[in-house]
Amino acid sequence: MVALRDEVGLGPNRFQAVVFDLDGTLLDTLPDLVLLTNSTLEEFGFPPRTADEIHSFVGNGVRPLVTQAVPEGTSDETIEAILGRWKSLYSVLGNKLTRPYPGVVELATELRARQVVTGVLSNKFEQGVIDCVGEYLPGLFEVVHGERDGIPRKPDPEGLRLVLAELGCDASKSAYVGDSPTDIACAHRAGCFAIGVSWGYHDASELREAGADAVVEHPLDILVLNDSAA
Repeated sequence: MVALRDEVGLGPNRFQAVVFDLDGTLLDTLPDLVLLTNSTLEEFGFPPRTADEIHSFVGNGVRPLVTQAVPEGTSDETIEAILGRWKSLYSVLGNKLTRPYPGVVELATELRARQVVTGVLSNKFEQGVIDCVGEYLPGLFEVVHGERDGIPRKPDPEGLRLVLAELGCDASKSAYVGDSPTDIACAHRAGCFAIGVSWGYHDASELREAGADAVVEHPLDILVLNDSAA
Protein backbone atom coordinates (compact mmCIF):
# COMPACT_ATOMS: atom_id res chain seq x y z
CA MET A 1 0.00 0.00 0.00
CA VAL A 2 1.20 3.52 -0.70
CA ALA A 3 0.73 6.78 1.09
CA LEU A 4 -1.10 9.77 -0.30
CA ARG A 5 0.14 12.73 -2.29
CA ASP A 6 2.13 14.56 0.38
CA GLU A 7 4.22 11.48 1.17
CA VAL A 8 4.58 9.99 -2.32
CA GLY A 9 5.32 13.25 -4.08
CA LEU A 10 3.58 14.52 -7.19
CA GLY A 11 5.28 14.01 -10.52
CA PRO A 12 3.97 13.94 -14.08
CA ASN A 13 0.96 11.68 -14.49
CA ARG A 14 1.56 8.44 -16.36
CA PHE A 15 -2.15 8.22 -17.18
CA GLN A 16 -4.49 10.86 -18.60
CA ALA A 17 -7.46 8.78 -17.52
CA VAL A 18 -8.19 5.83 -15.25
CA VAL A 19 -11.45 3.97 -15.90
CA PHE A 20 -12.81 1.40 -13.47
CA ASP A 21 -15.02 -1.64 -13.48
CA LEU A 22 -17.66 -1.45 -10.73
CA ASP A 23 -18.66 -4.74 -9.06
CA GLY A 24 -15.66 -6.35 -7.37
CA THR A 25 -13.43 -3.37 -8.19
CA LEU A 26 -14.93 -0.21 -6.69
CA LEU A 27 -17.87 -1.70 -4.80
CA ASP A 28 -18.54 -4.98 -3.02
CA THR A 29 -22.03 -5.57 -4.41
CA LEU A 30 -22.17 -9.34 -3.89
CA PRO A 31 -24.41 -9.29 -0.78
CA ASP A 32 -27.06 -7.32 -2.68
CA LEU A 33 -26.71 -9.55 -5.75
CA VAL A 34 -27.29 -12.62 -3.59
CA LEU A 35 -30.39 -11.11 -1.98
CA LEU A 36 -31.81 -9.85 -5.26
CA THR A 37 -31.15 -13.02 -7.23
CA ASN A 38 -32.56 -15.35 -4.60
CA SER A 39 -35.61 -13.15 -4.04
CA THR A 40 -36.34 -13.34 -7.77
CA LEU A 41 -35.78 -17.10 -7.95
CA GLU A 42 -38.10 -17.59 -4.97
CA GLU A 43 -40.92 -15.72 -6.71
CA PHE A 44 -40.69 -18.16 -9.61
CA GLY A 45 -40.57 -21.20 -7.37
CA PHE A 46 -36.92 -21.98 -8.04
CA PRO A 47 -34.40 -22.99 -5.34
CA PRO A 48 -31.98 -20.37 -4.01
CA ARG A 49 -28.31 -20.27 -4.90
CA THR A 50 -25.47 -20.00 -2.41
CA ALA A 51 -23.35 -16.87 -2.16
CA ASP A 52 -20.43 -18.80 -3.64
CA GLU A 53 -22.52 -19.88 -6.62
CA ILE A 54 -23.75 -16.36 -7.30
CA HIS A 55 -20.19 -15.12 -6.85
CA SER A 56 -19.16 -17.43 -9.69
CA PHE A 57 -21.95 -16.08 -11.93
CA VAL A 58 -21.13 -12.36 -11.71
CA GLY A 59 -18.91 -10.32 -14.00
CA ASN A 60 -20.60 -10.55 -17.39
CA GLY A 61 -23.86 -8.71 -16.81
CA VAL A 62 -27.34 -9.49 -15.53
CA ARG A 63 -28.44 -11.86 -18.29
CA PRO A 64 -25.58 -14.34 -17.81
CA LEU A 65 -26.12 -14.14 -14.03
CA VAL A 66 -29.81 -15.01 -14.36
CA THR A 67 -29.19 -17.66 -17.02
CA GLN A 68 -26.74 -19.48 -14.77
CA ALA A 69 -28.82 -19.06 -11.61
CA VAL A 70 -31.99 -20.73 -12.94
CA PRO A 71 -32.27 -24.54 -13.07
CA GLU A 72 -30.94 -26.26 -16.16
CA GLY A 73 -33.59 -26.60 -18.83
CA THR A 74 -35.45 -23.40 -17.93
CA SER A 75 -37.15 -22.04 -21.05
CA ASP A 76 -35.99 -18.87 -22.75
CA GLU A 77 -39.43 -17.35 -22.11
CA THR A 78 -39.13 -17.96 -18.38
CA ILE A 79 -35.58 -16.60 -18.32
CA GLU A 80 -36.81 -13.40 -19.96
CA ALA A 81 -39.55 -13.09 -17.35
CA ILE A 82 -37.08 -13.66 -14.51
CA LEU A 83 -34.68 -11.13 -16.02
CA GLY A 84 -37.43 -8.52 -16.16
CA ARG A 85 -38.47 -9.21 -12.58
CA TRP A 86 -34.83 -9.09 -11.40
CA LYS A 87 -34.51 -5.60 -12.84
CA SER A 88 -37.80 -4.43 -11.36
CA LEU A 89 -36.93 -5.82 -7.92
CA TYR A 90 -33.61 -4.01 -8.13
CA SER A 91 -35.43 -0.70 -7.82
CA VAL A 92 -37.23 -2.02 -4.71
CA LEU A 93 -34.40 -3.78 -2.87
CA GLY A 94 -31.71 -1.34 -3.99
CA ASN A 95 -28.08 -1.50 -2.83
CA LYS A 96 -28.52 -1.48 0.93
CA LEU A 97 -25.76 -4.03 1.58
CA THR A 98 -23.26 -2.65 -0.95
CA ARG A 99 -20.09 -0.93 0.28
CA PRO A 100 -17.03 0.67 -1.36
CA TYR A 101 -13.82 -1.27 -0.87
CA PRO A 102 -11.43 0.36 1.62
CA GLY A 103 -9.25 2.94 -0.11
CA VAL A 104 -11.48 3.41 -3.18
CA VAL A 105 -12.84 6.83 -2.22
CA GLU A 106 -9.36 8.04 -1.28
CA LEU A 107 -7.96 6.79 -4.59
CA ALA A 108 -10.62 8.46 -6.74
CA THR A 109 -10.29 11.69 -4.79
CA GLU A 110 -6.51 11.73 -5.14
CA LEU A 111 -6.58 10.94 -8.87
CA ARG A 112 -8.84 13.93 -9.41
CA ALA A 113 -6.49 16.06 -7.30
CA ARG A 114 -3.71 15.02 -9.65
CA GLN A 115 -5.85 16.06 -12.63
CA VAL A 116 -6.33 12.49 -13.84
CA VAL A 117 -9.85 12.13 -15.23
CA THR A 118 -11.82 9.11 -14.08
CA GLY A 119 -14.69 7.01 -15.36
CA VAL A 120 -16.65 3.81 -14.76
CA LEU A 121 -17.53 1.09 -17.25
CA SER A 122 -19.43 -1.94 -15.97
CA ASN A 123 -21.28 -4.94 -17.38
CA LYS A 124 -24.10 -4.14 -14.93
CA PHE A 125 -27.12 -2.57 -16.65
CA GLU A 126 -26.63 1.17 -16.98
CA GLN A 127 -29.25 2.42 -14.52
CA GLY A 128 -27.85 0.09 -11.89
CA VAL A 129 -24.38 1.52 -12.44
CA ILE A 130 -25.65 5.09 -12.22
CA ASP A 131 -27.57 4.29 -9.02
CA CYS A 132 -24.63 2.57 -7.31
CA VAL A 133 -22.10 5.25 -8.19
CA GLY A 134 -24.51 8.03 -7.26
CA GLU A 135 -25.24 6.48 -3.87
CA TYR A 136 -21.78 5.34 -2.78
CA LEU A 137 -19.27 7.31 -4.89
CA PRO A 138 -21.00 10.60 -5.70
CA GLY A 139 -19.10 13.22 -7.65
CA LEU A 140 -15.96 11.11 -8.11
CA PHE A 141 -16.26 10.07 -11.77
CA GLU A 142 -16.76 12.22 -14.85
CA VAL A 143 -18.29 9.50 -17.04
CA VAL A 144 -20.32 6.49 -15.87
CA HIS A 145 -21.68 3.76 -18.14
CA GLY A 146 -23.07 0.26 -17.94
CA GLU A 147 -24.52 -2.13 -20.48
CA ARG A 148 -27.21 -0.57 -22.69
CA ASP A 149 -28.07 -0.19 -26.37
CA GLY A 150 -24.87 0.90 -28.08
CA ILE A 151 -22.63 -0.37 -25.27
CA PRO A 152 -22.02 -4.12 -25.59
CA ARG A 153 -20.77 -6.20 -22.70
CA LYS A 154 -17.07 -6.48 -22.07
CA PRO A 155 -14.67 -7.80 -23.29
CA ASP A 156 -16.00 -5.93 -26.33
CA PRO A 157 -13.93 -2.72 -26.17
CA GLU A 158 -16.53 -0.36 -27.65
CA GLY A 159 -17.86 0.73 -24.27
CA LEU A 160 -14.38 1.57 -23.02
CA ARG A 161 -13.61 3.44 -26.22
CA LEU A 162 -16.81 5.45 -25.73
CA VAL A 163 -15.88 6.33 -22.14
CA LEU A 164 -12.42 7.48 -23.22
CA ALA A 165 -13.87 9.53 -26.06
CA GLU A 166 -16.25 11.25 -23.64
CA LEU A 167 -13.34 11.89 -21.29
CA GLY A 168 -11.29 13.25 -24.19
CA CYS A 169 -8.37 10.88 -23.56
CA ASP A 170 -6.21 8.62 -25.68
CA ALA A 171 -6.29 4.88 -24.90
CA SER A 172 -2.50 4.60 -25.05
CA LYS A 173 -2.27 7.05 -22.14
CA SER A 174 -5.11 5.53 -20.12
CA ALA A 175 -5.63 2.60 -17.75
CA TYR A 176 -8.59 0.32 -17.19
CA VAL A 177 -8.92 -1.27 -13.74
CA GLY A 178 -10.91 -4.43 -13.05
CA ASP A 179 -11.15 -7.64 -11.06
CA SER A 180 -11.75 -10.18 -13.85
CA PRO A 181 -10.00 -11.66 -16.89
CA THR A 182 -12.82 -10.11 -18.93
CA ASP A 183 -11.71 -6.67 -17.76
CA ILE A 184 -8.10 -7.38 -18.69
CA ALA A 185 -9.16 -8.48 -22.18
CA CYS A 186 -11.32 -5.38 -22.60
CA ALA A 187 -8.44 -3.10 -21.59
CA HIS A 188 -6.04 -4.68 -24.06
CA ARG A 189 -8.54 -4.68 -26.92
CA ALA A 190 -9.13 -0.97 -26.37
CA GLY A 191 -5.38 -0.28 -26.21
CA CYS A 192 -5.27 0.61 -22.50
CA PHE A 193 -2.89 -0.35 -19.71
CA ALA A 194 -4.63 -3.22 -17.89
CA ILE A 195 -4.65 -3.14 -14.08
CA GLY A 196 -6.04 -6.10 -12.15
CA VAL A 197 -7.16 -5.85 -8.51
CA SER A 198 -6.58 -8.67 -6.04
CA TRP A 199 -9.48 -7.82 -3.67
CA GLY A 200 -12.34 -8.57 -6.09
CA TYR A 201 -14.26 -11.63 -7.23
CA HIS A 202 -11.36 -13.34 -9.05
CA ASP A 203 -7.98 -14.58 -7.86
CA ALA A 204 -4.93 -12.49 -8.69
CA SER A 205 -3.47 -15.53 -10.47
CA GLU A 206 -6.36 -15.43 -12.97
CA LEU A 207 -5.59 -11.80 -13.74
CA ARG A 208 -1.91 -12.48 -14.28
CA GLU A 209 -2.73 -15.42 -16.53
CA ALA A 210 -5.06 -13.13 -18.51
CA GLY A 211 -2.10 -10.83 -19.18
CA ALA A 212 -2.66 -7.97 -16.73
CA ASP A 213 0.04 -5.32 -17.07
CA ALA A 214 -0.06 -4.94 -13.28
CA VAL A 215 -1.97 -6.47 -10.36
CA VAL A 216 -2.43 -4.31 -7.25
CA GLU A 217 -3.24 -5.33 -3.70
CA HIS A 218 -4.77 -2.04 -2.51
CA PRO A 219 -6.49 0.81 -4.38
CA LEU A 220 -3.81 3.33 -3.40
CA ASP A 221 -1.18 1.21 -5.15
CA ILE A 222 -2.62 2.62 -8.39
CA LEU A 223 -1.11 5.98 -7.41
CA VAL A 224 2.35 4.39 -7.58
CA LEU A 225 1.60 3.12 -11.10
CA ASN A 226 0.41 6.56 -12.10
CA ASP A 227 3.59 8.15 -10.78
CA SER A 228 5.92 5.59 -12.34
CA ALA A 229 7.58 6.00 -15.72
CA ALA A 230 5.82 4.25 -18.59
